[in-house]
Amino acid sequence: MEVRRDLRGLDKSNADLVARHLVAAMHFVDEDPGVALAHGRAAKNRAGRIGVVRETLGVLAYRAGEWSEALGELRAARRISGGPGLLAMMADCERGLERPEKAIELARGEESRLVTGEDLVELRIVEAGARVDMGQLDAALVTLQDAGVDATASGEEAARLDYAYAEVLLASGRKKEALEWFGHAVSADPGQNTDAETRLAELEDQSL
Repeated sequence: MEVRRDLRGLDKSNADLVARHLVAAMHFVDEDPGVALAHGRAAKNRAGRIGVVRETLGVLAYRAGEWSEALGELRAARRISGGPGLLAMMADCERGLERPEKAIELARGEESRLVTGEDLVELRIVEAGARVDMGQLDAALVTLQDAGVDATASGEEAARLDYAYAEVLLASGRKKEALEWFGHAVSADPGQNTDAETRLAELEDQSL
């Protein structure tokens, strides 16, 4: 309904076609990101001034690993719709383009002060990844600690933080601690929204 509302500025036949492309894109996004991206581009060709269309295309390009296109579309969506959303995804695109310093600039810039909740956690995870890219392992650990990593917390957000923390510990050569934090990620996430259980099993097998 929210997307339909945003498409009201189009004539009905065009709005219907754009909506169909967006629905098809969401259908294929996991199964075939390339096909999903093609539908997103088709929607943009018909409704390039609609924020939700540009945002959707940005997300689809991101999922397909088309970092430059994703970044351009997410920026366009923000210009149209405003607000601090999408910052973590944009920063991750900068990482994909091998510009970790740009990712950190986004993560620590003025707009980042407006980001809260799960979006802020995601932004700090991306920032930590960028710091790892630059060899700043201790700073990456501090970034995640400041984000609230907690061995006793539960839920998907906590699991993602635990997982990211474990990966940085592993990159730092602290395998024993990494195993512990992958274990915390498994405990925090009974719905298995991360592959922490698989990563933990792999690392334990390597230790045998």
